[in-house]
Amino acid sequence: MAGEWKRTKSIEQSIRDTQDPEHQLKKNLGALDLVIFGVGVCIGAGIFVLTGHAAATNAGPGIALSFLIAGVACGLAALCYAEFASTVPVAGSAYTFTFATMGELLAWIIGWDLILEFTVGSAALATSFSQYLAVVLESTPFAIPDAIATAEGGWINLPAGLLVLGLTIVLVTGIKLSSRINIIVTFLKVLVVFAVIIVGLFFVKVSNWVPFIPPAEEPADTGGSMMHLPVVQGLFGLDPSVFGIGGIFAAAAMVFFAFIGFDVVATTAEETKNPQRNLPIGIFGSLAIVTGLYIAVSLVITGMQNYKDIDPEDGAPLATAFVNAGLPLMGNLIAIGACIGLIVVCMILFMGQTRVGFSMARDGLLPQWLAKTNPKFGTPYRFTIITGVIIAVIAAFVPLSTLAELVNIGTLSAFVLVSIGVIVLRRTRPELERPFKVPFVPVLPIVSAIVCFYLMLNLNMDTWIRFLVWLVIGLVVYFAYSRKHSRLNRPAEVAEA
Repeated sequence: MAGEWKRTKSIEQSIRDTQDPEHQLKKNLGALDLVIFGVGVCIGAGIFVLTGHAAATNAGPGIALSFLIAGVACGLAALCYAEFASTVPVAGSAYTFTFATMGELLAWIIGWDLILEFTVGSAALATSFSQYLAVVLESTPFAIPDAIATAEGGWINLPAGLLVLGLTIVLVTGIKLSSRINIIVTFLKVLVVFAVIIVGLFFVKVSNWVPFIPPAEEPADTGGSMMHLPVVQGLFGLDPSVFGIGGIFAAAAMVFFAFIGFDVVATTAEETKNPQRNLPIGIFGSLAIVTGLYIAVSLVITGMQNYKDIDPEDGAPLATAFVNAGLPLMGNLIAIGACIGLIVVCMILFMGQTRVGFSMARDGLLPQWLAKTNPKFGTPYRFTIITGVIIAVIAAFVPLSTLAELVNIGTLSAFVLVSIGVIVLRRTRPELERPFKVPFVPVLPIVSAIVCFYLMLNLNMDTWIRFLVWLVIGLVVYFAYSRKHSRLNRPAEVAEA
């Protein structure tokens, strides 16, 4: 077992692998593309759905502070990502960074983790798109029949499955095409968000913000079980509660899903022109924009209506707020914007999944034939097609609401390892050129790891159990297949690459 921790892939080898003609991605993306990718993936389910749910169940008006906390945690991790991504401009994000610093076994674990994160996230967002599409088409000749609208109430969620298959074609035919689509749709989404903020301000009642942080209270309908409460409460023997300061942090862990955009930006390092300059711009630019938008929207939604009046099961809380305020036209506009926006979020998460899997296959940890790129489009078409079919099937047939938090715990665990990896690489390879450096090492990366891990502890016990089960399955796959087929077991091939 000790050897697994020492089996690292050098930075130089990682970069050489990107020059193999059969496993080479085209460099098409600039700084603006990356910022738009980051903003595009963030403005989705988080701003249109999670804001109302987290406010109603955990934080009240203090949800604005939850978004700030989640944004700060992301900012700390973003510093570490920026150093790694500019030093190691290779596809795979946290997987690649971990491989270069802490060895193959941990790299496999985080790669396996990221595959789950992006797969579940893509399928869940496709399902959300279907729900919003049903709202938009309701009372029209194109209304979706119940039998094909959802997996819960019908036979199949056909719109969700068809969306993923359509996005598979888009991603196979080239990332530049997907970037152009993202620019158009992200522009429309930002316009909708600004409309929500500007129009909503005229309907804000300051009294709805009082108290800004509601006092802690016992949770309802837990049945005495800790399974649906944050792990931190059981770990430290705290009485089960919602709202209060604890509720602010629990909500921060819940809405963290909304901040994974810059993680996807890092997965495109190999396809970025001048990554040393453009990656940090893309990461920090997208993070700053969406944090500001989230805080503004959360203040508007909790100012327009009391948090106690928000239905936590409402899939369109922003639209509902404007309908209740006597503005059904705005409600329809928001529903349309959310519907369009979720398409792009789903696409970008799907793209991130293919880049992580592509990198793992190129290293031999997954079947290596999956890493072959299309000679015309320069995309990992084999992996994209296979995973596209899998995600489409999941989105069409499996209700995914209970798995949503798996995306958060997967992302946060990746952030922890990347933060630690910066310290490790500074000590093991101090001579490496680092176009972007994290300040105050090792203090800042340690703070980043602690903050992210604490947010993980604020996720529910059942989420942790599912996460650990997935990791156990991953370890079985690693020792049964990946370890033996790794390129690190073929020194001659690695030397020639």
